[in-house]
Amino acid sequence: MSKRLNALSTQLDAPLLVTDLTNVFYLTGFESSNAALLVQPGGGATLYTDFRYVEAAREVSDVEVELTKRTMMADLGERLKGRVQFEADVLPYVEWERLSAGRAKLVPTHGLVDGIRAVKEEEEIAKLRKAARIADRGFEALTAETFIGRSEKEIAWRLRELLHAHGADDLSFDTIVASGPNGALPHAHPSERIVDRGTLVTVDWGVRVDGYCSDCTRTVSTGGLPNELRRAFDVCLEAQKRACASVKAGMTGVDADAIARDPITDAGFGASFGHGLGHGVGLMVHEAPRLSTESTDTLQPGHVVTIEPGIYLPGVGGCRIEDLAVVREDGVELLTSFPKELIEVR
Repeated sequence: MSKRLNALSTQLDAPLLVTDLTNVFYLTGFESSNAALLVQPGGGATLYTDFRYVEAAREVSDVEVELTKRTMMADLGERLKGRVQFEADVLPYVEWERLSAGRAKLVPTHGLVDGIRAVKEEEEIAKLRKAARIADRGFEALTAETFIGRSEKEIAWRLRELLHAHGADDLSFDTIVASGPNGALPHAHPSERIVDRGTLVTVDWGVRVDGYCSDCTRTVSTGGLPNELRRAFDVCLEAQKRACASVKAGMTGVDADAIARDPITDAGFGASFGHGLGHGVGLMVHEAPRLSTESTDTLQPGHVVTIEPGIYLPGVGGCRIEDLAVVREDGVELLTSFPKELIEVR
């Protein structure tokens, strides 16, 4: 039995039906649009899929394979019995209805596989490091080009081209390019807005390489800035550096968040930093753990997280600075390396 399946099975007191396709892939290496995995306590797992994927499934080691109908949950509802745990966070209600129509007594669970996924193996970290390096190189090439006079959409598309040219398999999410007042929107969509002189431009981008994601944000200037924007950037940068120097294993997500939040609040920008400090990254660009005022997580060695404070000033602009980091016993190892001090692009 694989190491990952074994780690999960030892935590179970009843079979767990894994329906999150990312979790199925993590546990077995099997990728499809219609699959489920039943993991038994103490060992043993059955992989279910329909006719389109069953031959590929039979190549997977450490699992038994069963062919199902395409309407899988209705089919499994007729097969499963007894106490069966399920992933309550990801199973749609309509699918739960189909599954629960059968003989099994369904028991909701939360985050069992996610907790294992959150602690990355060194092989996974190597893939994340590679993704971060490709993302750095693509953005470095972008900053050698002109920003002023180009639209946010044009810059975002050009970055996509450069990332692919440097080895990205895909983007890990839609790139954010936010200039001027749009910088006050944490999840701004690139628009037809033309980048002007004398403002900040926030770029949030990431790539997927060998199945793993990167995530990074840098904020650059296009020349001399209004005092308020320059001060906001300086405060954000110092808070981000402070967090990178202080976050470590054993710290709660709340305490990690406070390392950056407290100086931003002390500088008078507390109300302008409305999101959490960071989140886990791996096969998905958002996964456990969370670093925020609402987090219930404690950081462990091998967690890979973002550290991304931001300051957003409606009608004026904003900034965010984000690194991807591996949590170690005594601190963090940064996977992103592009300079985060303010650089000027033209």
